[in-house]
Amino acid sequence: MTAIHYTVEAADLHAHLFRVTLTIAQPAAQQTVSLPVWIPGSYLVREFAKNLQNLQAKQGRRGVPIQQCDKCTWDIDCKPDQPLVLSYEVYAFDNSVRTAWLDSQRGFFNGTSLCLRVHGQEHLPHQLQLQAVKGQPDWQAATGLTPVKTDKKGFGLYQAADYDELVDCPFELGAFWSGSFVACGIPHRFVVAGALPSFDGERLLADTQKICEAEIRFWHGQGQQAGTKAPHQNYLFMLNAVLDSYGGLEHRNSTALICNRSDLPRQTSPYDNTQKGEGYTTLLGLISHEYFHTWNVKQLRPDAFARYDYTQENYTQLLWFFEGFTSYYDDLLLRRAGLIDDATYIKLLGKTIAQVQQTPGRHVQSVAQASFDAWVKYYRQDENTLNATVSYYTKGSLVALCLDLKLRQENQTLDKVMRGLWKRCKGGPMREQDLLDELQSLTGRSWALEIQAWVHSTQDLPLRDLLTAHGVTIEADIATMPQRLGLRVSEAGGSVQIKGVLRGSAAEAAGLASGDEWLGLDVGAKGQGGSWRLSKLDELPTLMGKEHQLVALVSRDKRLLRLPLKVPEQASGWKLGMAAGRAQGWPAI
Repeated sequence: MTAIHYTVEAADLHAHLFRVTLTIAQPAAQQTVSLPVWIPGSYLVREFAKNLQNLQAKQGRRGVPIQQCDKCTWDIDCKPDQPLVLSYEVYAFDNSVRTAWLDSQRGFFNGTSLCLRVHGQEHLPHQLQLQAVKGQPDWQAATGLTPVKTDKKGFGLYQAADYDELVDCPFELGAFWSGSFVACGIPHRFVVAGALPSFDGERLLADTQKICEAEIRFWHGQGQQAGTKAPHQNYLFMLNAVLDSYGGLEHRNSTALICNRSDLPRQTSPYDNTQKGEGYTTLLGLISHEYFHTWNVKQLRPDAFARYDYTQENYTQLLWFFEGFTSYYDDLLLRRAGLIDDATYIKLLGKTIAQVQQTPGRHVQSVAQASFDAWVKYYRQDENTLNATVSYYTKGSLVALCLDLKLRQENQTLDKVMRGLWKRCKGGPMREQDLLDELQSLTGRSWALEIQAWVHSTQDLPLRDLLTAHGVTIEADIATMPQRLGLRVSEAGGSVQIKGVLRGSAAEAAGLASGDEWLGLDVGAKGQGGSWRLSKLDELPTLMGKEHQLVALVSRDKRLLRLPLKVPEQASGWKLGMAAGRAQGWPAI
C-alpha cells in the first residue's frame, strides 16, 4: 500500500453520504489532518468541512483520540510506527461543479470535498480506491486520475503523484453517456449525465474535437508534434445537464461542466440535424473556456499559486489575465475552429462590451482590484455588486481585445504574446512583469502606460478607436426599458421584482430599491393619464404614450409607496458590425 491511501464508498444514496477511509502508512507522532476550505479555480472560502461527520481514528483495534483544532483541522496522537486509519462520512448534496453530489441518479466529487490532507506528507504518492456502487449495476466511473487497477466500468484503484494531483481530478459516477475522440494525437473522453434521449452526442464530440485541435495548435503550432508538446496526455470532459444552471471548473487534465439540458445539441428529425441555438453556442464557449485553462491557469499561473494554501484565501491581482484573457480567446477560438461565423462572433463581442458599459462599478474598481477582491466581492454578489465592482472576466477579456488590436497596429498579435509567455515562464508561475517583458521583447517598446491605464485604473478602455481602426462598425443601439431606467428586474407571473438599481440612474433618483415589487403606475406627473397595473417593464411605452413622467406604485415591506419617476429619453448602446473592407487578420484568423 502506498503512503497515503483513500477508500471512497457511496455509502447511502438517499442520505447523500460518501464514506471515506484514509490509511496513513507512517503517521507522525502527532498527526495533523485538514480539509481544504476552498477549491482552486473558484475563489471563495466554502468551508467544505461543514459536510464532514463521524470522524474516527484507529491504530489496529485501538481507538485513537482526535482533537479538533479549528473549523477544518484535527490533531491525532498516535504511534508513529503503526498505520493510522481514519474513517468519516461526507454529506454530498451540492449539485454544482465545486463540491460533491450523491443521489440515486448520479454521483460526483472533488477531492477537496472528500479527501483529508495529511500534513507533512502532501508531496508523497496518494492512492484512491473507488468502490463500485451497491445496487447500481449500470453505474460507471470517470476521472482524469491515472488508473492502477480498475474494472471495465472504471471502479478500482487510482494513483496520484501527490495531494495536489489527487484533489485536481474529480470523479463522475452514474449511468452517463460516454464518447471519445482524438485531437492532435491526444485521447479525449466526454461523459454527459442527465441528457435527453434526443441528445446528439456525435455532434458534441465533433464540435469539441475542433475546439481542442484549435487550442492545442494555438499553443504548440500547426505541426504533427503539437500534441506531444501539450501538458496533458489525455483529457476528460464531465458535463452534468440539468434544468437550469451554467458553469465550469478547470482541472489539470479534465473539466467539470454544468449546463441547461435544453442547450445540448439534439437530433430533431432524420431530415434536420442542423439545430444551432444561442444556448448551444454558449455551451461550446464554455467548453472552449475551460479547455484553454489547461494552459492558462493550470500550468501558466499566478506566482501566488505556485503552491496552493488550502487553509485560506490565496490572493492575486492577475485574474484579469488568467480568467479575462481566457474569456477573450474562448469565443475567438470558436470562430477560428469554424463553429461560429463573423456575425455571431461580433454579436458575442458586442454583448460583452455592453455588459461592461452597463456596469457603474467599472468607475469604482479597477480590474486588478477586482481580481484581488474576488474572494469577498465577485463570489458574494448582492444588489450593489454592479455599482461597486467590475468583472475580471468581462473587462479582462476587453483588456485582451485592446492589447490584440493595438499589437496588430504594430504588426504583432496577442497570440505571439501568449506563446511567448508560455516559453518565458516555462509553462509555470508568472508575474505581471513577465507580461510587460514579453510585450517589450516583441515590440521593442514599453507597454507600462497601457497596462496601468487599462488594468490598474478605472478609466474606460479605448474600444471605439481600436475597433473602428480594424474595420468594425459601431452604431447606436436601442436600449431596453430596464437599461433606460437603470434597473435589474425579475419578471414572472405578472410581477415585476426589482433586483438591482444602478448608480446614477433614473430609478435610483426616484427612490426605487432592490426588493421592491413594482405593482403599477399613475401616468403623468399628476396621474392625469390614468392608473395602470404593471406586469412587465416592456408595457411602459404603451401605457405612457408621449408622457415621460409617472408615479410608480411599489410594495416595500408591506407598505405601498408612490415614487415620482422621470423616464429618460431613449438611451442607446453599442451595436457592432463588420465593414466591407475590414482589415484582414482579425477576428477570423
